[in-house]
Amino acid sequence: MKNEYTKEYLDMLNKRKFSLCCKRVFDIVISFIILLLLSPFLLLLAIAIKLDSKGPVFYRQVRVGRYNRDFKIFKFRTMVQDADKIGPPLTVGDDPRVTRMGRFIRKLRLDEFSQLLNVLDGSMSLVGPRPEVRKYVEAYTPEYMATLLIRPGITATSSIAFKDEDRLLNAAENPEQVYVEQILPPKMAYNLEYMKNITLLNDIKIMFQTVGAVLK
Repeated sequence: MKNEYTKEYLDMLNKRKFSLCCKRVFDIVISFIILLLLSPFLLLLAIAIKLDSKGPVFYRQVRVGRYNRDFKIFKFRTMVQDADKIGPPLTVGDDPRVTRMGRFIRKLRLDEFSQLLNVLDGSMSLVGPRPEVRKYVEAYTPEYMATLLIRPGITATSSIAFKDEDRLLNAAENPEQVYVEQILPPKMAYNLEYMKNITLLNDIKIMFQTVGAVLK
């Protein structure tokens, strides 16, 4: 974590402590309100997942978060039980591990709502670089490590730009190699640019852009 790039970004963040504090308060308030309003729908979604296939409602995958620390992300389960043991971390195109209900959930990005629990416990933010599994963090350049200075987010400009990432990977002969060499670099460029312009107003803008991208 300690290199010339992370120091540069850390200095930038230290100058925006008030803005980051407002961002955290906003995260907590909005997450609580959304969970409260959508609780009946999320309960029905949980029941549908249980009826559709064997396994738990939530899939708890280990991701890398702030300060390079591991945490478990909450996601509504969209794949068969123990999917991570029978395939790669990436999900591509018509992945046979995805359940019938899972395809519907993924199409509308409904699995992301459960990550509001991560926002409340402090391991994530509403907006920020998407958290990766350790395998891909190990492929980070020294500058990419700067993105681990802030909480990972449920959505980001990089998420919007690569919302059809699974389709791109589906056409690849080696999806993991294509992800690391061709997709990860531009995604990280988006994430680093976000860090240079991190404000509460920008977060709100990205949230509206995310809704527009999903509906589109």
